[in-house]
Amino acid sequence: MAIKAYNPTTPARRGMTSQDFDAITTRRPLKSLLVAKKSTAGRNNKGRITTRHRGSGVKRFYRLINFQLPAGTVATIEHIEYDPNRSAHIARIKDQNNLYHYILADNSMRVGKQITCGEDAPIESSNRLPLGKIPTGTFIYNIELQPSKGGQVVRSAGTKAQLMAKEGDYAQVKMPSGEIRRFRIECTANLGVVGNEQHQNIKIGSAGRKRRMGIRPTVRGVVQNAADHPHGGGDGGRHGTGKAPRTPWGCLLYTSDAADE
Repeated sequence: MAIKAYNPTTPARRGMTSQDFDAITTRRPLKSLLVAKKSTAGRNNKGRITTRHRGSGVKRFYRLINFQLPAGTVATIEHIEYDPNRSAHIARIKDQNNLYHYILADNSMRVGKQITCGEDAPIESSNRLPLGKIPTGTFIYNIELQPSKGGQVVRSAGTKAQLMAKEGDYAQVKMPSGEIRRFRIECTANLGVVGNEQHQNIKIGSAGRKRRMGIRPTVRGVVQNAADHPHGGGDGGRHGTGKAPRTPWGCLLYTSDAADE
């Protein structure tokens, strides 16, 4: 995947970049694998805001992703699609029973490629096997934390983990963060690297683009009124917090500066 730059026709366009969709083979998702996604605007079931600065944004449909294909599945990739709910692209596959599934797309998936799941699957990119059957040193993604629960870690764009060693009933896996973590050897994982690697290099460029993503503005405490934030209030121009940094609800932020005071 490459990065698409824009001509600086406006201040917002200067420096703005986005992904090009050369790898996307269709813009029409499969209706049977779509679910309407309600916007909560950062509120819980009581209507209280639990996550600030969320709301608005374009309407999305959630794609039902299969993070754990059954053993013995042999499927063919029919399309690579864009998913607005995650950084990675997804692949639409059709298995031997003519059933459709959405799975995470890695950087080697192409239309027409065949993928296999199970202990006897070939050691090839995109196939899914238990960790006990994967050679040491292989890059993997979409790893299970518990056997048969489905992949839960290493799922975002461009990420990969590496199988470092196997000892007894456990395998040691080097996570994208550098942490060495143990997994049961019965846990399954896909071989390869999650696609859409350039996602981290995209520059948003404009405030409106961020709003369409469902993210509202964040206002600094020192520019608010005293009734709205502990850092607010005061006459004149710009000023600091005037005290040890606090949350909007008055709780101390335990920074090194606050600890010294």
